[in-house]
Amino acid sequence: MTIRLELRKKLFTFEQPLSLKQALIELQLPSDSYLAMRNGELITEDQILRHDDEVKLIAVISGG
Repeated sequence: MTIRLELRKKLFTFEQPLSLKQALIELQLPSDSYLAMRNGELITEDQILRHDDEVKLIAVISGG
């Protein structure tokens, strides 16, 4: 059983439960630059990711 995070068609896996914030730190990604969707719902960085979770990370783009 694993936790799967997808970013731009790349798959990252974790074996132990952790928060979204911890996962982003592990991947060296700034939390303010990504939105996370689990089962079609937006989740916050304090959410705990558990076995069999599939999370899609979406880069936030801004411009002027």
